[in-house]
Formats: sequence, structure tokens, C-alpha cells
Amino acid sequence: MNDDLGQGYLRATRHGRAHLVGGRMDWARQPDWFKTYPDAVRVKLPDLALDDSGVFDAMARRRSLRAYSSEPLALGELSALLWAAAGVTARQDGFAFRTAPSAGGLYPVEHYVIANDVEGLEQGLYHYDVLGRALECVHAGDLRLPIARAALDQRIAADAQAVFVWTAVLERSRWKYGERFLRYVLLDAGHIAGNVALAATALGLGTCQIAAFFDEEAAGILGVDPDVEPVVYMSTAGRPGETRSTQPPVALR
Repeated sequence: MNDDLGQGYLRATRHGRAHLVGGRMDWARQPDWFKTYPDAVRVKLPDLALDDSGVFDAMARRRSLRAYSSEPLALGELSALLWAAAGVTARQDGFAFRTAPSAGGLYPVEHYVIANDVEGLEQGLYHYDVLGRALECVHAGDLRLPIARAALDQRIAADAQAVFVWTAVLERSRWKYGERFLRYVLLDAGHIAGNVALAATALGLGTCQIAAFFDEEAAGILGVDPDVEPVVYMSTAGRPGETRSTQPPVALR
């Protein structure tokens, strides 16, 4: 069994400034967005009755947020989003079960936050200690420009009050699942980001998930080895509003 297939895929699909993975879209060959079985017997489902609270309401209202206000994020709000991402809900037989599912209960995804504008929190890079429910300051300082540049020069990463950056400790999953491990790692990251998006909506906040980033630049901000603990996903988070007037000190390009 070749355990390097997943690692090879990650390396082959890294974005770099000299090379973006993917090609030009041929709109004439775009696949259909929806699949149906026209000849099948159809059963019409009842409408969903939504109230103004609860998870179904949050699902209905969730949208990708790309314009943020100048009002800072409260530390309690950031704490709630982190709990939605990785809050421990039960402990049993050595496992610490969390708000998001993980294949085999292995939880390979690590949680980092770049605090751009959070009350009571110095600007900088933080790692989330899941069991201790604490933020560990990895690097203090204004990282709005570096994270925006790493996020494929997307200014929303500088405008948002916080940016979640998720990495994966690959060996946590690979030691059990071998060459299938990458499927589970990426699914885990998706579960987590979905939780954060719904929690933000419920709190009156917003997020925008980012999968397009320069892999090595993002890893460099965090100080992680992209072959051992690559960045797999990002998400901006903050308060809805018009585009913030405070911009990074220099142009992104």
C-alpha cells in the first residue's frame, strides 16, 4: 500500500504565485447544475416551517459575507465560533468528542485564528487549545496584509475581524487509514467550516469560506511544515456591514 498518494495530491495541487492549479473555464461545456430523473415517480415534499430561531433558520439565512463593518468582534463571539468549530461535548474511553464529526474520532484538524479586530485580544496569530478552551498566542502583530496576500490576494481576509485558518496534522489520520486518509481529512475540515458558518449566522455575524490560497505562504504565516501540517481551509468571520474603511497599509499587489 502506498501511503504517499494523499501527500502527492496535496503537493500537486498547491497554488503558488508562479502557478495556479486549474485551467480556463469553457462555458460552452459547463455541466448541468442539477440532476433529475424525469421518468421517475415524484413525491412532492411538504414545505419546511421555519421559525426565527434554530439551526434551520440559520441554514436558510447563511450567505457568504464579503463586506464587514468597522465594529470589532467581541471575544465572547469568537469564543462561541471556536466552540462551534471544536467544542468538546463529551469525553469517553479516552476520546474527546466535539461539535463536528471526525473520521475515527481522530480530529486531525488544528484551529488557528488571525485576530484582526477582536475586543480584548491583541492583533496576531493564535492557536486554539481545544481541551483547555484557550487561545495560545503564536505571534503578535498586524497580520492583515500577510493573510490577505496568502488568501490569493483577497481583501476580505484583511477586512474581516478574524480569519480562521485550519491545518491538518496528516499523520493523525494516515496512521489508521493509509492512502484513504486524505478523503477523511478534507471532509473533517468541511464539517468544521460548516459549523462555524451556521454559528456565525445564528449570532448575527457572517463568514466566507476560502479554499483558494497560496499554500506555502499560508503555512509560512503559521510556521507549519506544509508537508506535515498543511493549511487545508480558511474562513473569514466578522460583523456584517459596508466594506471597512481601514485598509492594509499597502496595496495587495
